[in-house]
Amino acid sequence: MTRNDAREKIIFALDVECRADTERWVTLLTGHVGMFKVGKQLFTACGPDIVRMIRERGGEVFLDLKYHDIPNTVAMATVEAARLGATLCNLHALGGYEMMAATRQALDRECSGKERPRVLAVTILTSSTEETLKGVGIDLQVPEMVVKLAKLAQSAGIDGVVASPLETPLIREACGKEFLIVTPGVRPSFAAVNDQKRIMTPAEAVQAGADYLVIGRPIAAAPDPVAACETIVDEIVNER
Repeated sequence: MTRNDAREKIIFALDVECRADTERWVTLLTGHVGMFKVGKQLFTACGPDIVRMIRERGGEVFLDLKYHDIPNTVAMATVEAARLGATLCNLHALGGYEMMAATRQALDRECSGKERPRVLAVTILTSSTEETLKGVGIDLQVPEMVVKLAKLAQSAGIDGVVASPLETPLIREACGKEFLIVTPGVRPSFAAVNDQKRIMTPAEAVQAGADYLVIGRPIAAAPDPVAACETIVDEIVNER
């Protein structure tokens, strides 16, 4: 794996609240990360124009809004994500087969003859534990539930999942090598764990089969964010 290959695996989480901060991070990190994640806070604060701005500046966008609603609503929202130019977008696998299949069908119609965004299904959030699942009436253990949802998403035509790196080998075994896996819960060796519980280092996550690594605070809180990106690249390349 080359250093550029390793950089392309890094998705920087834009956990900011305004356009000015977004512009600063996009200017600073373009060329050092492969993609920028726009989540609920930033999208709610700035709207679709924030995605357009990133795209105009040459950045790829993972639109992380985790759609979960009736099938037609989610399908049409995902079509709008495609029109914005998102490279990746996502929905909740817990929305069920019909919701996910309708989304894939709507995207295929909208993007016929052109590239479409790849859609990911969120399995179980990295902040969740068995106790969390039990609290909402799910009695399965986290790994079993993650694989169950990943297989359901794949059967509905979804391109991949968002899942903890700890479940990545199980998903690879169940869904094959072409199924995309995007992993939050990644913490470089130099970073604090914070509030995520099911975590790995970048090198461990890539070795386990992750295609993309979502990393925010370890880069944003570093004294030199660009150097932090390069250290993460070092960890991935040297471990491989």
